Amino acid sequence: MDNFFGITKNGSNVQTEILAGFTTFFTMAYIMFVNPSILTLAGTEDNPMSWGGVFVATIIAAAVGTLIMGLVAKVPYATAPGMGLNAFFAYTVCGALGFRWQEALAMVFICGIINIIVTVTSLRKAIIKSIPRSLQLAIGGGIGLFIAYIGVKNAGFINFVSTSPGFTPGAAAVPELSKFNSVGPVLAIIGLTITIILLQLKVKGAMLIGIVVTTLIGIPMGITHVPDKLFDMSALSGFNDVSFAFFGEIGLKTLFSDGRTFIVLITIFAFSLTDTFDTIGTLIGTGRKHGIFDDEDEKALFESKGFKSKMDKALFADSTATSIGALFGTSNTTTYIESASGISEGGRTGLASIVTALLFLICLPLVSLFGMAPAQATAPILIIVGIMMAESFIGIQWKDMEEAIPAFLTIAVMTFAYNISFGIAAGFIFYVIVKLFNNKIKEVHTIIIGASALFLVYFVLMALNKIG
Repeated sequence: MDNFFGITKNGSNVQTEILAGFTTFFTMAYIMFVNPSILTLAGTEDNPMSWGGVFVATIIAAAVGTLIMGLVAKVPYATAPGMGLNAFFAYTVCGALGFRWQEALAMVFICGIINIIVTVTSLRKAIIKSIPRSLQLAIGGGIGLFIAYIGVKNAGFINFVSTSPGFTPGAAAVPELSKFNSVGPVLAIIGLTITIILLQLKVKGAMLIGIVVTTLIGIPMGITHVPDKLFDMSALSGFNDVSFAFFGEIGLKTLFSDGRTFIVLITIFAFSLTDTFDTIGTLIGTGRKHGIFDDEDEKALFESKGFKSKMDKALFADSTATSIGALFGTSNTTTYIESASGISEGGRTGLASIVTALLFLICLPLVSLFGMAPAQATAPILIIVGIMMAESFIGIQWKDMEEAIPAFLTIAVMTFAYNISFGIAAGFIFYVIVKLFNNKIKEVHTIIIGASALFLVYFVLMALNKIG
């Protein structure tokens, strides 16, 4: 085992790697609660997406992806369905754009295949270098605000009131702060406070503990419903409903029907773009700081092709996990920034990832227990994840209007329009405009110009009621 993982070579030991695996698991275990809560919103009354099925899919996707990361790349990173990407799946792809969840899974699967191809060819270098750093940071931080906004809504912290007296269909509505005169928002504020306190005290697994404590407090408040039995494998039947679902009558067969080819390609592009930069940011941001990747590893990221470094293999593992996750029935599986918690505990090899994967699998028979968590218990986690993701704003040069304009519009449109892909589109388009009128259009990569043109065509078609 030492020779396979290079534990001693990397200055670690088995005990430290096991501790790191546990730490990473408890830091990111909240995804088992949150992912089903978000993805089930992609379903409809006549085409529901099973909570239990997504719960099982989340666990299996996380376990399998993390095992690949540990056994192939041999680095201490864990994968799971990504926050932000699941929101894009439910609220934008299935909500705003009207795709059925089976079709959305088909797009995620295709995204994973594309990412694998991008990882092993020179396309990776071209795409990574084409997106300016300011837009990368804006996309990451904007998704954080988007997630936090969902959390605020789910918690019941804001209500929408009509600007017209009485009930007027189609009338404008504006948000207002909750009066906290009902138990739902009160429980959510209790959960948010508890979790923030635990984070400030640097308690391991603070977010998971916050969910559990808030769920328990919700019992006497009448919000949390206690299941009849602790161990329940009934969710496995739900797993049959979501796994390999896009190979049925709805999915790949219907994805490109009704003249939707253009919007499907744009959506897959948005999935792939977000997934790619989320993963690369995590690997570079945490790996260099703790010595998991060296300069040669990072240089290999921009080489034409092949697997010449641990980072190459980690990217390949991440891309593979995305398609595997779609097969099981969940949105994009990506490398988790929470892996930094285990790395901070001393994890340096794939053994830590193996431990994390096994802990996910142990949770499978406890679906009824995990299903207790109400929206008020998971909403605070969405808000806190948004806070953490907002860290990327610090890297944007706000005093430079060339950089600030497209970055701000990316963030603002993404959040206020409640649409991640529209935010990316706004950033790309105005980045091109700003550069054009500063006589710096030569600085803009052809990929950005092409993508901006496609986004413009999409908006024109939408304005003409051809799509959307």
